[in-house]
Amino acid sequence: MRHSFFAVVIGVFVCCFLSISLSGQKTASSPALLYLQQSLAQLEGNTSISDVTLTGSVRRIAGSDDESGSATLKALSSGAARSDLSLSSGTVNEIYNFSSPSDPAGAWSGTDGVSHPIPFHNLLSEPAWFFPTFAISRRLAAGYIVADLGSETYEGQQVEHISVTQNSPSLSASNAVLFQHLTQVDFFLDSTTLLPAAVSFNIHPDNNSVIDIPVEVRFSDYRSVSGAQVPFHVQKFLNNSLFLDVQVQNAAINSGLSASAFAIQ
Repeated sequence: MRHSFFAVVIGVFVCCFLSISLSGQKTASSPALLYLQQSLAQLEGNTSISDVTLTGSVRRIAGSDDESGSATLKALSSGAARSDLSLSSGTVNEIYNFSSPSDPAGAWSGTDGVSHPIPFHNLLSEPAWFFPTFAISRRLAAGYIVADLGSETYEGQQVEHISVTQNSPSLSASNAVLFQHLTQVDFFLDSTTLLPAAVSFNIHPDNNSVIDIPVEVRFSDYRSVSGAQVPFHVQKFLNNSLFLDVQVQNAAINSGLSASAFAIQ
C-alpha cells in the first residue's frame, strides 16, 4: 500500500501541498477554527510576520550523547525553515523548503557533514516546529480540517486541544485516510491566553510511512518582540524523551531573510 500511496500522492502534492487549490472543509462558525484564529491574533499582535530568526543556547540529547552548544533557528512564512546547531561534536543542520509547491524538499546533516534527503512522508508535518505562529497560520488556509478535541489538562495547564489534518479529495478513500494521518498536527492552546503551550505530530522511519514516532514541542516564556509573542523556551521531545532544549536569547522578526538561506544542497 505504501508504494501505491506515494505514486498517487506525489502527483497530487505538486498541485495542492500548501492547500492553495483545495476547497475548505471548515466553516467560519467552527469553535476550533475560532480558537486558532484567536491564537494567531495573540501571537502576531499588530505585526505581519514574514520571517523569524531565533538564536540561543541548546542542549541536545540523542541516545547516550548529551551535549550543549548554540542554536540558530530560521523560518519564512512561505513554508521554509532550518535549524543549525553548533555542538561540541560538530554542526547539525535540518532544512525544509516548501516555498515552491511543485518542488518541496528537505535535508539533514549530522556532525560528519553528509547531507541526507528527508523522505516525502516526513515533509508533511511542520517545518517551523519552533515557531508556533507559522505552524498555525499555514493551517488557516483552505484545505485543512480543524477539529476541537475539547478542554484538558496538559502538564498541569488547562488547554484547548485542537487537531488539524490536511484534506486531499483527489486520493482514494484509503489513501486519503493515510494522508490525513501523515499531515496531522495537534495544538494545545492555553485556555486563558490561547497562546500555544505545545504542538505534537508524528514523524516516521525513512522506509516506512505507517510507523509513528511521536514528536512534541513545548513552548513557554513568551515575550513581546516587535509587538509579537515569541516563546523563549522551546523543548522538543522525540519518542517521548527530551531531544532538544532551546533557550532563546535573541529573536529577530522581519529581518529580511533571503530564500537562498533555505536552499537544499
